[in-house]
Amino acid sequence: MVKAAYLHIPFCHHICHYCDFNKVFFKNQPVMPYLESMREEMNQTVERYPTTNLNTIFVGGGTPTALDEQQLEYFLESIRMYLPYDEKGEFTFEANPNELTKEKLQLLHDYGVNRLSIGVQTFNERLLEKIGRVHSNRQVFECVEQARKIGMSNISLDLIYSLPEQTVADFSSTLQTAFSLEVEHMSAYSLIIEPKTVFYNLMNKGKLPLPAQEEEAAMYELLMKEMDKQGFHQYEISNFAKPGYESIHNLTYWNNDDYYGIGAGAHSYIDGIRRANIGPLKKYIDSVEQNGNAYLNEVSVTKAEKMEEEMFLGLRKTKGVSKEEFKKKFNRELKDVFGEPIQEYKEKGLLGEDNSSVFLTHNGRFLGNEVFQAFIGII
Repeated sequence: MVKAAYLHIPFCHHICHYCDFNKVFFKNQPVMPYLESMREEMNQTVERYPTTNLNTIFVGGGTPTALDEQQLEYFLESIRMYLPYDEKGEFTFEANPNELTKEKLQLLHDYGVNRLSIGVQTFNERLLEKIGRVHSNRQVFECVEQARKIGMSNISLDLIYSLPEQTVADFSSTLQTAFSLEVEHMSAYSLIIEPKTVFYNLMNKGKLPLPAQEEEAAMYELLMKEMDKQGFHQYEISNFAKPGYESIHNLTYWNNDDYYGIGAGAHSYIDGIRRANIGPLKKYIDSVEQNGNAYLNEVSVTKAEKMEEEMFLGLRKTKGVSKEEFKKKFNRELKDVFGEPIQEYKEKGLLGEDNSSVFLTHNGRFLGNEVFQAFIGII
């Protein structure tokens, strides 16, 4: 049964240079018709795939906090009406620090949002400008302070490293500032240059001075060391939490469990079928109106593909892939299916194994993608 839902708000007041998510400039967009279509999609989805209370809801974008108060309240009302969720569960909202007013924060809190994921990326304001961010450090501090005042007790910061012209010292300084805010969770991702972004075009012109691979590795090493020192447990390659504050929603993906995907460009996984929604807003709105859904494509996942996904998603978690869970899900021993690649990457020092699980070693975390590839297309 589905226990998680992802909802996508594609609107942004400003587009960052590295972003390739499904997003549009806010101005002159059909915001209310889009939110009305999301409401209808929620209704139809839950009718088609009924569930009891969801454990997690995650609202991402784009920038969900780009909505004004009236639009935000309509959207939150829709969730309350059509998505049954456990009030003791995890309800996350992504936020830009420069857009989260006291009034919006109060609305979120009143409608049960109990976790904020704040897009910080870096505390070096010169680098912020270079990557196309428009908030200031002061706005981040104020955002966290206001969230605490209204009772938010679970706050996450998103960081990016290996930015153009960023040094290890720059990243170290960002981490120390982040720690000073005493939040419960942090995500830190290495910059990936995606097609159709400003950075991709600059890179092709030779105008994007990225740190060397050795510097990127040094930043990741520093990240793991400093997080551990500050009491943050690394529970996934790029995610760190104080005890008890791991993102339950993100663990849904890495555990390969079912989830709803609502909104333009959203993805879902229900009953062994992966679906991707239509991305362009007008086409999304028209499709929901005509069909009650906005499916662009549907792929039925085979048993072999499910086993592969269990490996390359599960290995992202520091505790790795559980042998017992694998046997329970697929009625086969893990070593009987993937014994060869497991042995090969143990010998390379990138995988470890104990009685209960197979997991990435410390060195394996630096080369995760290489390890994941070893479990694809071999069954």
